[in-house]
Amino acid sequence: MIVRKSADELNLMREAGLIVAETIEAIKKEIKPGVTTEYLDNIAEEYMRGKQAIPAFKGYHGFPASICVSINEAVVHGIPSKQCLKEGQIVSIDIGVKHKGYYGDAAFTVPVGKVSAEAECLIKTTQEALMAGVRQCCVGQRLYDISHAIQKVSESAGFSVVREYVGHGIGRTMHEDPQIPNFGASGRGPLLEEGMVFALEPMVNIGGHEVEVLEDNWSVVTVDRRLSAHFEHTVAVTLSGPRILTSL
Repeated sequence: MIVRKSADELNLMREAGLIVAETIEAIKKEIKPGVTTEYLDNIAEEYMRGKQAIPAFKGYHGFPASICVSINEAVVHGIPSKQCLKEGQIVSIDIGVKHKGYYGDAAFTVPVGKVSAEAECLIKTTQEALMAGVRQCCVGQRLYDISHAIQKVSESAGFSVVREYVGHGIGRTMHEDPQIPNFGASGRGPLLEEGMVFALEPMVNIGGHEVEVLEDNWSVVTVDRRLSAHFEHTVAVTLSGPRILTSL
């Protein structure tokens, strides 16, 4: 069942989403060659807790850190460590918070220093795919209109979309119904109604869409070890159109 949120609940989710957005900005300033992913995790946790928010990922099914940091071929769920970022890499960071009983969730990918033109195109396309999905979050649209929009932008640029991992509903729990694939035929799925809130998160690969989980039981990487990018926003369906809850 898709839970619809009231106006008051959306305002509380916006508070959580704003903390996510501010945490992202705090992290972005520190991303450069030589910085450890563990350091980025520490910055994020300190900022969230300073805003009286709880890092949503820490301890979730045993995840050991406050943010997910995925480098190059890592798609999602990378564990922060003492590994240093290097010039030419791309890094995807996923952040979730719990604040006043509600969750916010967002992700972004950025280059570390100068990267290849292909990597830049991947990052740009994945962000565009996310925004194409966001534009479908309107009353009267169908759920798979979101999926189709994401897939169309990604594949039109020559990339592939990850199929094993999906977007999701969000609210009082981090993962609610429905699941939102990043591929599919438009005109299908539940009708979108006012108050529905979704975490849209395209994961887009330069090579094939196939992925696998590493021995740490968390890190998801592309099977062909080619680059992957990840963007995410928490978005509410309102009568006046999509409302991004995790932007500044």
